[in-house]
Amino acid sequence: MIKVKEILKKNIKYILNVVFIALIGWLTLRILFYGQEPSEIISELKKADKIWLEVGVLLVLFFVSSESVIIKYMLFLFKEQIPFRRCLKYSFVGFFFGCITPSSSGGQPAQMYYMKKDGIKIGYSSLIMLVITIVYKAVQVILGVALFIIKYSFVKEHVGKLMWLLLVGFGINIAYVLLLVFVCIKPLWARKIGIKAVNRLTCWKIVKEKTNEKFVNKITRVCDNYIQGTEYMRQNIYSVINITIITFAQRMFLLAVTWIVYKAFRLSGVGFWEIIAIQTMIGISVEMLPLPGAAGVTEGCFIGMFETVFTPALVKSAMLLSRGLSFYVLLLISGAVTLFAHFLNFRKDKKNTDINVLNNT
Repeated sequence: MIKVKEILKKNIKYILNVVFIALIGWLTLRILFYGQEPSEIISELKKADKIWLEVGVLLVLFFVSSESVIIKYMLFLFKEQIPFRRCLKYSFVGFFFGCITPSSSGGQPAQMYYMKKDGIKIGYSSLIMLVITIVYKAVQVILGVALFIIKYSFVKEHVGKLMWLLLVGFGINIAYVLLLVFVCIKPLWARKIGIKAVNRLTCWKIVKEKTNEKFVNKITRVCDNYIQGTEYMRQNIYSVINITIITFAQRMFLLAVTWIVYKAFRLSGVGFWEIIAIQTMIGISVEMLPLPGAAGVTEGCFIGMFETVFTPALVKSAMLLSRGLSFYVLLLISGAVTLFAHFLNFRKDKKNTDINVLNNT
């Protein structure tokens, strides 16, 4: 009983975030489907071709697996012999904690924790996560800018009144990538600026004196990681190119889920890249927002931007299927994998504790 209380207390933040996502999801559905009977919704969903939806599930699994391929690839370069199934575990764990924390901030620390549990050096795991972050964000921004320019008329027409949110999203994402580039190119400058900023905030009493050293140490550690990461990328340019190609494929797997749903409803008239363009704009608009899983906002953007693509009669059902496949179903799967991994680690720790007690008696 005490163990259960300790686990709940330790993970209360994550539990609350899961409850928040569930609550927002429920409220979103209540608002969007107000006045409709559940039987009507189910009837509309049944119109979708199940074979296409099965392809959608595969694409979502390929999305998660793509990151596992990158992790396995980089561990191989570091001479670490880790089975692919463990790399899959890291990816599912990262997706789960990324979804339930604001701006996906909890995903990579959780992945590094589980890598450490499997005996992977923290230097390796932090470098892997750093490279994945830089390349993933760079691919997202480059793809977003390219599709915004190439499909400008289509994007402008369908984004409509949400253009302000898209521009804010572009601003945040581009600023984030530029910050990453700056820290990579001038890590010592970044460290100096960061420490000065923390000290100034401490003088203004915004940061407490007792936490000043903690923030300074964190900035120093992050900048040291970026020095290591920059050196790695300079020395392994072909590896970075390979990782970029895999990351592009990874993005496409997830973005294509909406096109799969479009085909599942036997619709035509809008091309593959047009749908990919709008889905990319949604990602740019919401992924950096400080909301767990961007719950609620993503659904609203989908309805607003895809209404004329799926038709007003089907757009809500299309949103349910697209968001369900690419987020909620995957959240449940990754949650189950994370729970199982946590259980195995708990058993392993308990076994090691028992062995230590026996050795000391």
